[in-house]
Amino acid sequence: MINLELPKKLRASANQAHQVGREIFRPISRKYDLAEHEYPVELDAMAAMVEGLADSGTQKIGGAAGGRSDDSDPHATELLGNSNGGNMSALLNALETSWGDVGLMLSIPYQGLGNAAIAAVATDEQLRRFGKVWAAMAITEPSFGSDSAAVSTTAVLDGDEWVLNGTKIFVTAGSRATHIVVWASVDKSLGRAAIKSFVVPRDAPGLTVSRLEHKLGIKASDTAELRLEDCRIPKDNILGSPEVNVEKGFAGVMQTFDNTRPLVAAMAVGVARAALEELRTILTEAGVEISYDIPAANQHAAAAEFLRMEADYEAAYLLSLRAAWMADNKKPNSLEASMSKAKAGRTVTDVTLKAVELAGPVGYSQRTLLEKWSRDAKILDIFEGTQQIQQLIVARRVLGKSSAELK
Repeated sequence: MINLELPKKLRASANQAHQVGREIFRPISRKYDLAEHEYPVELDAMAAMVEGLADSGTQKIGGAAGGRSDDSDPHATELLGNSNGGNMSALLNALETSWGDVGLMLSIPYQGLGNAAIAAVATDEQLRRFGKVWAAMAITEPSFGSDSAAVSTTAVLDGDEWVLNGTKIFVTAGSRATHIVVWASVDKSLGRAAIKSFVVPRDAPGLTVSRLEHKLGIKASDTAELRLEDCRIPKDNILGSPEVNVEKGFAGVMQTFDNTRPLVAAMAVGVARAALEELRTILTEAGVEISYDIPAANQHAAAAEFLRMEADYEAAYLLSLRAAWMADNKKPNSLEASMSKAKAGRTVTDVTLKAVELAGPVGYSQRTLLEKWSRDAKILDIFEGTQQIQQLIVARRVLGKSSAELK
């Protein structure tokens, strides 16, 4: 049974992340929404603070550094049901900082989504080498979106180096990160089983940023197109085993998503909570009372809508906690990761758009951040796998079908 009570150290870390969201992110949120591609210099101080906390053993503030929890007794876990480690900490911190501003959260140096990939599948030696890098994640290509198995970027072993060729698009923090986790195929004839992930230094010869995207939301975060042209990296920069296991197939590299999808769900939960809090304030000032003692059908229509959305928010939050808890307790969480991502992505788009609607002209204007949050929300339902992909994965897991059997 999952124990939903968080240990003191995680509550303290989450509170610290909330302070960052409130004191650092919120005051500059609109500034960098209006200044797309301008680097948020205020985050440099954040980076130094995060580095200091990491060195001192304190939980990280950033949201995407997910990790392993190797310090728990598995027998104690079965009895107590509460071993919370790197994944739970990263999830809570992602939630709180995204409550402040999700675009700025994605821009925190050394806290990229690629860091979660490294934490998920790297060897101990690689963790020592790449434990303090800022890693972006490069999966999507011009020829495909949500079908991660359609990777066409290639990696060919040439002596002691891998040579990578291909184009990656929509890479979050692609121009700012120090390293890029690139998905590439080592043998196209073997299909998805040959797809591996590689850690590519940002300054590696042959890696270039071909353009920066102009986006609907998360404007504080850079989104880049990367080109790899005979890009050479050391042989041991491949994450995990270089051997192609046809029987295991795509499962190894896809394990990354079991760590990152709950984090994206937490980002969505944080934005949804921000919108609900702002909406409650606006409704209260307008004289709309929200009661938990009166049936929703007997309340003001706006209050009934608020209660519906708040229930969805709570469900998304709990699903996210469950997915992270399972990861920390070394339980397979592919189903739960996709459930949390699907629910949270759907909820944040619904909540933010409805909040704009219920707030009227104030919600549509730039007097509050409601309209910004509605623009930021959509990407949280798209990246790390769209709503449709998550529902497909959930259906496969529940029905026991393979990807070939259920498309």
